[in-house]
Parts: sequence; structure tokens; C-alpha cells
Amino acid sequence: MPHKTKKLYEGKAKVVYETDDPDKLILVFKDTATAFDGVKKAELKGKGALNNTISSLIFEILHKSGIKTHYIEKLSDTEMLVWKAERFLVEVVVRNVAAGSVVKRLGFKEGDRFEKPLLEFFYKNDELHDPLVCDAHIELMKLAPMEALPLMRDTALKVNEVLSQFFQEHGIILVDFKLEFGRLPDGSIGIVDEISPDSMRLWDARTGEKLDKDRFRFDLGDLLEGYRKILKQIF
Repeated sequence: MPHKTKKLYEGKAKVVYETDDPDKLILVFKDTATAFDGVKKAELKGKGALNNTISSLIFEILHKSGIKTHYIEKLSDTEMLVWKAERFLVEVVVRNVAAGSVVKRLGFKEGDRFEKPLLEFFYKNDELHDPLVCDAHIELMKLAPMEALPLMRDTALKVNEVLSQFFQEHGIILVDFKLEFGRLPDGSIGIVDEISPDSMRLWDARTGEKLDKDRFRFDLGDLLEGYRKILKQIF
């Protein structure tokens, strides 16, 4: 079992540690909740454990569907063992229902269902507030290898199929989600970071209740209660 050696990076929601295996990292999920690029912030005891548990479960579902990720195993309540990856500076967002920035940008009404999934790329940069980018921007700014973009698109849409069906079976609507990609030690490209209610919108299919981080962003209710409801319904 790899052991933590030194802290590599600390972000808003996780701390990344190197291990005595140069190809593996340990992610430690924090109890910090943030929104609006860190402007709104709070400490919520138990959030890290909920995100780690939900994210680990989702990664395991994706692995069963043959989708490549950096996930290896859940080590503890708040720790996850992953493959070290060269992360790309692009976020891939897949939307099934209008919510969030697409409502502001394009005038959709929140809750509008799209005829087919809408896939968008965003530049991962807090200072610029993660702006929308196209293929030409990605190539010009070298945000990701151009040859990787078709795989990233195909993978994101496959993830959408798998998770939409999974959540639907458990009474939850997958509204949208964000993925990050990187190059793994074996040279392949896979999903990195986390897939949790911090990075996706999940609505209760029966009541329409928002169960994800929008509860914290817009003061819609207890964030941890929403995350616990998700875990209870899918576990």
C-alpha cells in the first residue's frame, strides 16, 4: 500500500500528496465548500467523506463500463488512491437540462431539457472565471493535445449515458456535470480529479429538489443534507 510522502498541491476541495510510488498519488478530500471561484467559502464537517464516497462509487461504475480514469481505490473515509496524471487545462461539461451558466449565456429557461446532450469546453482558470473555449482556442493556447479532443468528447458522452441511466434508476436527474482529463503513466488519456456533487448538478426526479452544490451557491438548503440524500439513493 503506497504511503503519503509530501504534499504536492492543495486546492479548494482536496489536498494532493505524492507517495512512495512515483506513479501514484493520494487525494485527501477536505470539508471545505466553495463557490464563485472561492469567493464564498465554508467548512462543513463530513463533506469530504461524502464527496470521497460518492466519487469513488461513480468511478467504480465507470470502470465497469470500460471507461478509463485515474481512480485506483478508496483508502479511507476521506482518502482516494489515484494514478498520477499530466492534467489538461480544459474542463469538459455535458448538459442534459438547462441550468447554471448556459441559462445566462444563451437565454434558456432553467429546467429546459435538451434534445441531445450539449457538450462544451472551458479553460480551467479561476482568475478568468473558467471561460468557454472552442477547439481553435484550445489549439492556440495549447490547453490540451488536439489529437485527444475526439476521445475526450466521446468519453464524456459515454459517461453521460452511463451515469444518466444509473441516476435515473435511483430517482435522480443528471442535469449536467464537469470532467477533467489527463495523460496517465501508461500514456493513455483518462478522467482525472473527482466526479461528485461538487462537479455535477443532480435533481430529485420526483420533487425537483436540487441535491448538489447549488444548495450552497444559492442558499437553497443544507448542503450536507443534499449530499446525504444522493448517497442514500444510490448506495
